[in-house]
Amino acid sequence: MEKVVKPMNGYLALFISIATLALGGYGFSQVETNVFMLWLAIPSLVATIFIWKGIMIIQPNHSRVLNLFGKYVGSVKENGMFFVNPFYTTEKLTLRAQNLATPTLKVNDKMGNPIEIGAVLVWQIQDTYRAAYDVSDYMIYVKTQSEAAVRKLATSFAYDNIEDEHATITLRDGGDKVSEILDQELTARLSTAGIKILESRISHLAYAQEIAGAMLQRQQATAIVAARFKIVEGAVGMVEMALAELSKKQIVELDEEKKAAMVSNLMVVLCGEKGMQPVLNAGSLYQ
Repeated sequence: MEKVVKPMNGYLALFISIATLALGGYGFSQVETNVFMLWLAIPSLVATIFIWKGIMIIQPNHSRVLNLFGKYVGSVKENGMFFVNPFYTTEKLTLRAQNLATPTLKVNDKMGNPIEIGAVLVWQIQDTYRAAYDVSDYMIYVKTQSEAAVRKLATSFAYDNIEDEHATITLRDGGDKVSEILDQELTARLSTAGIKILESRISHLAYAQEIAGAMLQRQQATAIVAARFKIVEGAVGMVEMALAELSKKQIVELDEEKKAAMVSNLMVVLCGEKGMQPVLNAGSLYQ
């Protein structure tokens, strides 16, 4: 587990190193008159190098993972200049939010249709211990597991509800719900590396090229059928209203045959794609 530590102030260590450096310089300058000053100069210079090696500077939104002879010591998340044991080995980790755009993947959706899908996610390191030691390379781990999560999402839902009419969630119309499911899948996979998902969205979604044309025609046919249904529904209502008004106001008396002819003509006019050309009857109604 991650252990956050706060090392010694680096400015104090820097001041001490300057003092030991000055003391060593003074000792070497007095060697000609007193050879025993070497016992002061050499340790002072060694101490200066020792202190300098332990000084580290941490930039904002960065961290250092400290390790002593194979044992995890702790993580420093504060920014500034610090002094640590010079024998520590350190690993730099950024705590900044990072973007990752997955490549466009070609997979089959729930209904078996080949589709192309890609996603963009925003992530950052939350647990430096896991990022440094629980995976071999957290950058490669994030990329690989993100692609796996997008593949699983694509195979769990249909592209749209043309084939699966009872689907409550589809990739195309799922919106925030699909993003929420993707967030949960990514969080479950990347928590091993101490990664926190800030946001994830589908950035690319389309049918694969080999079926894109056929699916487009199918979508157009579905739209045409839906439009025709509305047109016929409206036309039937208008014909019904016309017959009711003629009968109510007793404008003209029509037998069943003439009603059928009138209904047929009105349906042709109202449901036709192009405007009908009127034909005037100059004789009686029954000619």
